[in-house]
Amino acid sequence: MDYFVRNMTEDIAKVVLDWRYEPPYDFYNSVVKEENMVELLEHGYLGVFDENDQVIGFFCTGSAAQVPVGHLHGVYREDFIDIGLGLRPDLTGKGLGYSFLLFILGYLETVFQNKRFRLTVAAFNKRAIHLYKKAGFHPFTEFDTDSGGFLVMVLEMKP
Repeated sequence: MDYFVRNMTEDIAKVVLDWRYEPPYDFYNSVVKEENMVELLEHGYLGVFDENDQVIGFFCTGSAAQVPVGHLHGVYREDFIDIGLGLRPDLTGKGLGYSFLLFILGYLETVFQNKRFRLTVAAFNKRAIHLYKKAGFHPFTEFDTDSGGFLVMVLEMKP
């Protein structure tokens, strides 16, 4: 499958915010409201599209990809590019996550010229953790919030 990136627009943001995941992944559900639209439109989110021009996912970098409570635990002190991502609910669990993640990593390598990546994943999300390990990420640290535990994973790609 071929992927390409587009800047987040209001139309793409509305589609993404309307996605509904099945439990327990409904943790990632959101709603179309002003503060969520602002988050997607003003914090560097990008849409990922397939060869049929359908939005299949999104990603972001930097502070938008961090869980704010993690700063209280000091988990974001190291110099990494933080990544946040999401795949359309009907595409999850079908073996597409690996190619989706590799596409994002390849894109980010060309943009940032940095080979140190970090992501924060909900600790219950064993499916995503398995995917990230398959791509070469390894556990770095973990922390808890009122909404649950999080695992911070890092990847240092070879030059």
